[in-house]
Amino acid sequence: MENTLALIREYYAAFNRGDRESMLALLADDVAHDLNQGVRETGREAFRVFMQRMDRSYAEQLHDVVVMASADGRRAAAEYVVHGTYKASDEGLPEARGQRYVLPGGAFFEVRDGRIARVSNYYNLEDWIAQVSG
Repeated sequence: MENTLALIREYYAAFNRGDRESMLALLADDVAHDLNQGVRETGREAFRVFMQRMDRSYAEQLHDVVVMASADGRRAAAEYVVHGTYKASDEGLPEARGQRYVLPGGAFFEVRDGRIARVSNYYNLEDWIAQVSG
């Protein structure tokens, strides 16, 4: 359990540092990534492409990160608050004009052999749209 907690905390620390290579190194080669209200993408390279798209459109920091893990360390969950800036329009979403937003979010993880094997992200998309459209 302690190793899993440390793994997930490092994942979010790397995210907040903007260190995408360190984030990717924590993922299994065949990582499953469940996008919020979207499809499942599989593989570290698909995750890299996703992060490149996110970094183009959003500047985000996660605050108040709380990580929990099952006793056997195979599953974990995290809750956080996203503080972000919408800096470039993302396909199918409102036009970006540098809008700021604050949004609670969470994620569920599966851990295998010391790496993250699944990440399932959740946040309220309607809340985000309302914040950037106002």
